[in-house]
Amino acid sequence: MLTQNTLDTLRQLKLTGMCDALEQQRAQPDTHDLAFEERLALLIDREVLHRENRRLDRLLKAARLRVPACVEDVDYRHPRGLERSRMAGLASCDWIRQSLNLCITGPTGCGKTWLACALGNQACRQGLSVRYLRVPRLFEQVRIAHGDGSYARLMNQLLKTDLLILDDWGMQKVTAQQRQDLMEVIEDRHGRGSTLIASQLPTEHWHDYIGSATLADAILDRLLHGAHRLNLKGESLRKAKTQKPESVDPS
Repeated sequence: MLTQNTLDTLRQLKLTGMCDALEQQRAQPDTHDLAFEERLALLIDREVLHRENRRLDRLLKAARLRVPACVEDVDYRHPRGLERSRMAGLASCDWIRQSLNLCITGPTGCGKTWLACALGNQACRQGLSVRYLRVPRLFEQVRIAHGDGSYARLMNQLLKTDLLILDDWGMQKVTAQQRQDLMEVIEDRHGRGSTLIASQLPTEHWHDYIGSATLADAILDRLLHGAHRLNLKGESLRKAKTQKPESVDPS
């Protein structure tokens, strides 16, 4: 009865990990031979792990990454100019903590989206908040927010995100309103959050993509100054996957 009361109290205190660990100890007689301090340490470790897993689940759910990818599965065999040392540095996520940006460019199928999501997953695993958006979807969300009065809330959400992933950058020309909205997003995050751009369009053509010379200069100065860059090359990994189905980095 005493143990059941303890379990009920742990649940009321939302110490679910400790509660599960205590029930597991009761079912495993070998743990009864451990000292009190050892059993208590096991309960605490289980609670810490439970909370870390719950936080990771929340971060991944909020990130809405397009593909399930992780840096451990990156395929370095394909000749696309991707170096292990560069990826190891990016996987540390120090650039995110320093509010630096990352631009991943390259032809269709070279793995831009996959790598972006892998780095987003890694950031979540390190407790950083992430949000993945295709640029057309970003513009659509901002347009709707202007109309329904939620613009300030949306901009605040984007500002508070440690890593904002903008995929499909440069797919189509932007309108004057979209150009202004993009400036607001980039300006708000400049020096306060990291932005990862994934694009088929080489960076030297981004000025023409944005359109207005004044705004383009301002946006690109904030995006590219001091930014990390991955310029991928080579044939499509989708084609390589068809030929070599064992590859784990398909995008």
